[in-house]
Amino acid sequence: MAYVPDLKPSTPGGSFVKALTSRAVLAPIAAMVVFLVFWELLVWVNGWPNYVMASPSDLPPAYAKYWGLFITMGWQTLWRTVVGLVLAVIVGLFLGMIMGFSRLMRDALYPLLVGFNAIPKATVVPIVALMFVGEHNFNTILMAFMISFFPIAVSVSIGLSTLEPEYRDILRALGAKQATIFWKIALPKTLPEFFGALKVAVTLAFIGTNLMEIVSPHGRGLGALFDSGKTNSDYPLMFAVLIALALLGIVLYYIVVALEKIFAGWAERAPG
Repeated sequence: MAYVPDLKPSTPGGSFVKALTSRAVLAPIAAMVVFLVFWELLVWVNGWPNYVMASPSDLPPAYAKYWGLFITMGWQTLWRTVVGLVLAVIVGLFLGMIMGFSRLMRDALYPLLVGFNAIPKATVVPIVALMFVGEHNFNTILMAFMISFFPIAVSVSIGLSTLEPEYRDILRALGAKQATIFWKIALPKTLPEFFGALKVAVTLAFIGTNLMEIVSPHGRGLGALFDSGKTNSDYPLMFAVLIALALLGIVLYYIVVALEKIFAGWAERAPG
């Protein structure tokens, strides 16, 4: 008698439940819970009042009281950050391509990029605000871009400069142009480095956005809400803003992780 495998009917939503219970989901949630418990215990053990150090139990009332402002200003911060990050990706890819394919341009541009990145961006904020007075959205997007394009440009440049010369020689012998080599061979090879840099750029973009919102206040974004809490000595509100910023950063980070699995999942090593 032929062996017939025991086929169990698939349960609707089974893959979704499995995804929710996977280690990739449970591990970060558990880490966040441990962090919040440790934070609560730290405040409780030291007996700090909420005007010295807010605890996690102080945050829900702040969210409930200012939920409308969190939604409005959170959206303002988010869309400016995303636009600045998109510009950083475009410019970073362009500069990385130039430096990766040309040693002369790499030697010429690297010192300029390193020097620019070494300047504290908090000192650049007043200059940008004075140069473009009243252009609040543009200033914030510009700062998010300025602080986040550097790792993308460097990672793409390194990835392209380490491309095996045999590939270039063969494609050039076949009449391929530099742009074709980039899109067909070089860019796929640099995708792991690119997404690694993009994960860093996501957090840097939020830093740039909030620097502009706090140092050059214009009443918009979570940075302005944080500044309002500081002015009124509302420490629970200030910490609530910090946690909201962290959550937005985590959401964007995992969006990048999802894109990495789609476009560069082949580079992920299976656990040994």
